[in-house]
Amino acid sequence: MKIFTKKRIVIATAILVAVATAAVLLKPKDNVVPPSKYRSTAVDRGAINQTVTATGTINPVALINVGSQVSGTVAELHADFNDRVKKGQVLLKLEPTIFNAQVAQADASIASARANLQLAQATYKRNEQLVAQNFVSSLALDQSRREMDVAAANLKLAQAQFERARADLNNSVIRSPIDGVVIKRTIDLGQTVAASFNTPNLFQIANDLTKMQIDTSVSEADVGLLKDGLPARFVVDAYPDREFNATMRQFRLAPNVVQNVVTYNVVLDVDNTDELLKPGMTAQVRLVVANRPDVLRIPTTALRFRLSEEEQAAEKKREEEKNKGAGKEIKQVAARPAPAPAAAIDDVAFRSESETARMFKIYKLDAMNQPQPVDIRAGLSNFRYTEVLSGDLKPGDRVVTRALAQPENQ
Repeated sequence: MKIFTKKRIVIATAILVAVATAAVLLKPKDNVVPPSKYRSTAVDRGAINQTVTATGTINPVALINVGSQVSGTVAELHADFNDRVKKGQVLLKLEPTIFNAQVAQADASIASARANLQLAQATYKRNEQLVAQNFVSSLALDQSRREMDVAAANLKLAQAQFERARADLNNSVIRSPIDGVVIKRTIDLGQTVAASFNTPNLFQIANDLTKMQIDTSVSEADVGLLKDGLPARFVVDAYPDREFNATMRQFRLAPNVVQNVVTYNVVLDVDNTDELLKPGMTAQVRLVVANRPDVLRIPTTALRFRLSEEEQAAEKKREEEKNKGAGKEIKQVAARPAPAPAAAIDDVAFRSESETARMFKIYKLDAMNQPQPVDIRAGLSNFRYTEVLSGDLKPGDRVVTRALAQPENQ
């Protein structure tokens, strides 16, 4: 009987211990932080660079098209691609036979015109004496004077034709107008150069490949941030792991309109001392238009985060409960007439483009990992960070960037 009683006591004690343990374990704990359903990033302080991106083409600063003023067949070719040439150096020669014949013909015309002039002068002098002796009329003297003037004019015409023929002969030898590098050649030995209607381009010569420029097209929305001397960095496909420096030299006022899209040409100077950059390369350019070395910043992705419809409804309900106690004040404010004059309305509309447009609602996590809305005014912004000018944020606060598919412990 005593053994049975002891067993009952042990069993009852075990049951009581189990019940007490379960009660302790199942008791809700107010201090336990639930796992977060959001990806978040801490607010910090640091530098922000605001940039303008553009795509451009690398070109030599001075690019000269060398052509021909006369037509003919290429007899000699003295320059090829990538050749370095000096000013006045012969690039090619056209067949000179026709040009030499034209010079000889013009020279003969000069001799003929000079002989005619001498004959006309002698005739005039003879008629002067005959008129003085009344052997011929004064009309004959006037005619001889006219013939002498015509012969003098023909001599000048022949001399001008000779100069032109000699100039054509000189132009049949194509020379480099500058010191530089031949980057393009469009003519071959034996090819005919036709300069009847326009000047053909035979060579392209770059003045100095150690000094290059980038011709870019910048959107009209970004040109208000640009000014001469801005630093820039760019990359090219040939060297994807290297960034090059550039400096903005010129903003050209002529707009380029393509399908109602307006862009402007911006020219940047590039130091190409090692000549790694080649003419025609495509450059992806970033112009640094503003810089803040130490500001309060958040991830730019936080500006784009929005709660789901269910979360928005819950947030709206909490706001209504929060404002329920201030119902009387809300009614008084609503009943009070506040007509806004036209000038004030216009002022609000104007500010909405500059100040209000930079106002954003973001969400930060509270102590229980719940998102709380915060209104901020943004400053500088790039693809990674955004400057916070005002708002209830401080370094260390965690702002929501996106929702997670699975809860995550912070």
